[in-house]
Amino acid sequence: MTEKLTILGSTGSIGTQALDVVDMRGYEVVALTADSNYKLLEQQIRKYKPKFAALSNEEAAKTLRTLVADTDTKVLSGKEGIIECARLGDSDIVLNSIVGIAGLAPTVAAIEEGRNIALANKETLVAGGKIVMDKAKEKGVAILPVDSEHSAIFQCLQGMNKKAELKSIILTASGGPFFGRTKDELRDVTVAQALKHPNWEMGAKITVDSASMMNKGLELIEAVWLFDVSPDMVDIVVHRESIIHSLIEYNDNSVIAQLGVPDMRIPIQYALTYPDRFPSPVKKLNLWDYQNLTFYRPDYETFRCLELCREAIAKGGLYPCVANGANEMANELFRKGEIGFLEIADKVQLAMEAVTDKKNHTLDDVFEYDRIARQLVRDSVK
Repeated sequence: MTEKLTILGSTGSIGTQALDVVDMRGYEVVALTADSNYKLLEQQIRKYKPKFAALSNEEAAKTLRTLVADTDTKVLSGKEGIIECARLGDSDIVLNSIVGIAGLAPTVAAIEEGRNIALANKETLVAGGKIVMDKAKEKGVAILPVDSEHSAIFQCLQGMNKKAELKSIILTASGGPFFGRTKDELRDVTVAQALKHPNWEMGAKITVDSASMMNKGLELIEAVWLFDVSPDMVDIVVHRESIIHSLIEYNDNSVIAQLGVPDMRIPIQYALTYPDRFPSPVKKLNLWDYQNLTFYRPDYETFRCLELCREAIAKGGLYPCVANGANEMANELFRKGEIGFLEIADKVQLAMEAVTDKKNHTLDDVFEYDRIARQLVRDSVK
């Protein structure tokens, strides 16, 4: 069980909710990191008194260093500073809630130090799945899922006696703000519209991914690695209420589901307390408050990112990395108003068609193919 904790991405949605769990469970915080939000990180440093902190933005780190000079916290900076925080100290577990492929190197660094991982950074496994899982096995490190869907699957699997009993994994998707719309209706949607998620409060990048359903495609890839299943064993169902977080189907066609109110503090806490359960800061689920739970087939033709991710993991190798890198860049360009919403999937497809896979790839290859994918998307806009 966790006693000492490092949080990578402590000022974001997952990070701040993780600190709610810290408040309730009384964990010691060893290190905290963020991108550039030095004001909130200063508040967290003064409250939780970590030994180390880091900001990837060098100027913000310089400001923070001055602001907390009266504390005992050592402030690091840049990508290397984040990686050092993943390595340093004596944490029992590193919770990685960094957004994007920027979370991959810190995950690997923490694993190399023998730290268990509470993983909210799905890109770690999407881009570097085989490398990360092989490294975790070599070091005897546990990778515990924090995403609500993967946590749900992980919880459902606790009752399974042997892997042969598993028939399929069923990921639930909210459908995002554009559920039910046609391609024509999506052609001119705005960033503001894409950021209005019906159920969850998340960062901008992830919320747009949810709108395009790329988020669910990435989760499909992540599930393949986390649970060591083939892509065709992972199904997706749109469940608008976000009460059932995911399900598993046994070989006798019995289906087990995990339910709860849409609050990330349940999966965060379970990753930290596994295999034990404790009272959480989350409100009780009363099913009569919802009355109806609905389920729909995904629209693969309109939300093409889903099928592109399924194609990427079926091909294997570096294709998931390319799909992820292209999406990260396309997502950013959409949020900047430089491309339309439907062009996100177009850019992902363009990058996947432009590259040739490299067998027996290394971590350096992952970062190189990520760079290539981003450049292909940028160049296509120019």
